[in-house]
Amino acid sequence: MAKSVKGLGRWMVSSFSTSSTKRGFSTSTISSCEERQSNGKSMNLFTAINQALFIALETDPRAYLFGEDVSFGGVFRCTTGLADRFGDKRVFNTPLCEQGIVGFGIGLAAMGNRAIAEIQFADYIFPAFDQAYFLSIFSFTHSCTIVNEAAKFRYRSGNQFNCGGLTIRTPYGAVGHGGHYHSQSPEAFFCHVPGLKVVIPRSPKQAKGLLLASIRDPNPIVFFEPKWLYRLAVEEVPEDDYMLPLSQAEVIRQGSDITLVGWGAQLAIMEQACADAEKEGISCELIDLRTLIPWDKETVEASVRKTGRLLVSHEAPVTGGFGAEISASITERCFLRLEAPVARTCGLDTPFPLVFEPFFMPNKNKTTTPIDCRSWMQSEQL
Repeated sequence: MAKSVKGLGRWMVSSFSTSSTKRGFSTSTISSCEERQSNGKSMNLFTAINQALFIALETDPRAYLFGEDVSFGGVFRCTTGLADRFGDKRVFNTPLCEQGIVGFGIGLAAMGNRAIAEIQFADYIFPAFDQAYFLSIFSFTHSCTIVNEAAKFRYRSGNQFNCGGLTIRTPYGAVGHGGHYHSQSPEAFFCHVPGLKVVIPRSPKQAKGLLLASIRDPNPIVFFEPKWLYRLAVEEVPEDDYMLPLSQAEVIRQGSDITLVGWGAQLAIMEQACADAEKEGISCELIDLRTLIPWDKETVEASVRKTGRLLVSHEAPVTGGFGAEISASITERCFLRLEAPVARTCGLDTPFPLVFEPFFMPNKNKTTTPIDCRSWMQSEQL
């Protein structure tokens, strides 16, 4: 094992010494899936992720994919077949060390490559948390990773250096039986860090386009994948190479009475709540934020100015969740247009439970209640 790691290190150093340290990025036009004319193929979310990774590796010889167990396909099979196709020097396993995985990715990206790092579960990302922050500054003297390395790399060097080629993929959220170490939603931690982008898709089509855009974006990105949907979410996905715009929310359901904002797997729950509310004569506008940082305030603001009401929903605990930031921002921007207090339907302020998971989750009934009572009926009675 030690010899193979040393051999890989020597090969990497040899390869990087002959490459330019200036990193270029794709100039492909970013367009929406709906505008594309290619034929789609029905696939689930993990297959769409696999296809995006295949395209990223095939179209850019500087792209590398690594993490725990990725060479045989990973826990959720998202990397199946990629090591066979691109070889063990571009798709390879790492030791069980999240700080090392992200730290290696920072160095790889700083040398002008596209580093695609996989953290097996978002619950395990915390040992690498320190590295991510520094990635936007720059330092060789600290061993920290995401927060104190990746996020600060460019800023501290005055844009002389950057590790914008780093994308950290990790599955997040409930899965039905994961308990407190395999079900967390830690996106809000990273949304507090200038220099990082945070992206969360809701479906296979979105996952492929947003992942390719993230890999090719000139900034370090944490890409959270809703593991509940890996096999449950199935839809037509274009098979060719396409990207979806980052930091641009999507209105996936038009409405006039209340605005609902969410991301990831929670969108499926919110769609059900919207359908139930429609039966009661309440018209809901549903927005998928897609990128949490930097988030699309303008789209949400325009919707709330139209409807006068806002509900934000996410799996993470309510206190300190990103829904609080959305609530505060929209209250500041739309205070005179709001006809009811901003409502939040989120996870509970407890560790993620095992047998009590159904009570923890913001399900359809919990989401429908504030739509029907607090945000709509109360204000009408007033």
